[in-house]
Amino acid sequence: MEGRTLLSARWVIGHQGGRHVVHEHGVVVIEGCDVLHVGSGFEGEVARRIDYGEAVISPGFVDLDALSDLDTTILGYDNGPAWKKGRVWPESYIARGPYEMYRPEELAFQKRHAFAQLIRNGITTALPIASLFYRAWGETVAEFDAAATAAEDLGLRVYLGPAYRTGGQVTDATGNIRAVFDEARGLAGLTEAADFAQRIDGTAEGRIRAMFAPDRIETCTETLLNRTAEIASEMGAPVRQHCSQSSVELRLVREQHGCAPIEWLHRIGALRGNWLLPHGTQATDAEFDLIANAGATLVHCPLVAARHGGMLKSFPKARAKGITIGLGTDTHPADMILNMQIGMMMARVSDGMEAIRSEEMFDAATLGGADALNRPDLGRLAPGTKADIAVIDLRQTLQTPDPVQTLMTSASGRDVRDVWIDGRQVMADGVIPGVDAAADATRAQAQFDRLIAKYPDRTAGHPPVSEIFTPSYERATP
Repeated sequence: MEGRTLLSARWVIGHQGGRHVVHEHGVVVIEGCDVLHVGSGFEGEVARRIDYGEAVISPGFVDLDALSDLDTTILGYDNGPAWKKGRVWPESYIARGPYEMYRPEELAFQKRHAFAQLIRNGITTALPIASLFYRAWGETVAEFDAAATAAEDLGLRVYLGPAYRTGGQVTDATGNIRAVFDEARGLAGLTEAADFAQRIDGTAEGRIRAMFAPDRIETCTETLLNRTAEIASEMGAPVRQHCSQSSVELRLVREQHGCAPIEWLHRIGALRGNWLLPHGTQATDAEFDLIANAGATLVHCPLVAARHGGMLKSFPKARAKGITIGLGTDTHPADMILNMQIGMMMARVSDGMEAIRSEEMFDAATLGGADALNRPDLGRLAPGTKADIAVIDLRQTLQTPDPVQTLMTSASGRDVRDVWIDGRQVMADGVIPGVDAAADATRAQAQFDRLIAKYPDRTAGHPPVSEIFTPSYERATP
């Protein structure tokens, strides 16, 4: 009974009989790092009570593709095609030698800053993702040691592993994109990632676990993926492999292997139950069958896909095949509520109004991610589960009669008020201990501006920044 905390609110999303349930005027009792009780009341003694009033006490969101840098995809929102705008390395950049566009201390800062943003949006478990376009090749163990320190300090539950690859994309001056490979460099990256995984798995009282992150499928060789599959299977760690997300990827994989991306993973024996597959927007019906048969997870990232004219075809169909579907934010802002809303809209555009209900998308943001990680103690609030909780304030929101439908229609990540992870209150009234939000935002913007200034180095033809990123309207003169 010592140290028990009772949380109450108008709405509590608990879990019974294998599915979420809603308690109106409910309570959640935390004891240590776990949930002790969920229901309409509690008769036992508690040390502290917090009444959130008009709010939703929700299981924390599980983000399987969580932004962990300063998102460069937003620069492509009105600026394309990608090969002309620095999203594909030009041959001249390769010739001079790719270099790190951020200093080590900047890489460490952006992980910590991104982790704080995840917490602000009610994300309690995260698998970080970052762009490799501005990197010399892959991510480094040093920056992930810094990421582990930041996660432990902030209290975020994470699965960590530096991204590695055996190849990259290169464009000529006319937009012909090809793959270039350095398998030895990629395999060395895998070795470093495996050593890191063994060292950090289970640290921070179990909140930090290992994962493996081979980069995009068109930049990975069969040897790299098969070795990854074996090492990860031995450790019981998840593998995240981005695939079926662009027409360029489809062309390159077909040129390299004579088949579609997920089909290739299946052919080489790498597609397994611990594999997490963002984004699937280019996947065929037959590939969805392969995912289902392997027991792998489809990681749906609706916001970033819709921004660039893409969509999953479709969430209802993949779900009907029995595929585990989790969600990833994969872009700025790391707003899982907005992500769910866009996912709902795009699924209905694809399959019609009756094809999906709010609870199915909410399941993906909570239970789907937890199931993908084989973590029945996450993504739900029930006795014995981890006390990973997001409190979403509805005082300024027009509420429907149902809290989940209200989240889908009227709320946003900015409404997240408090966050608890492993029984620790990591954010209270929007404040994260030890984080100066205003100072960090200023530092992040300055860092991002310096990166933008370097874009001509890695853009075909090396045009000035003003030509790479054209303004919405002509700049007014004084």
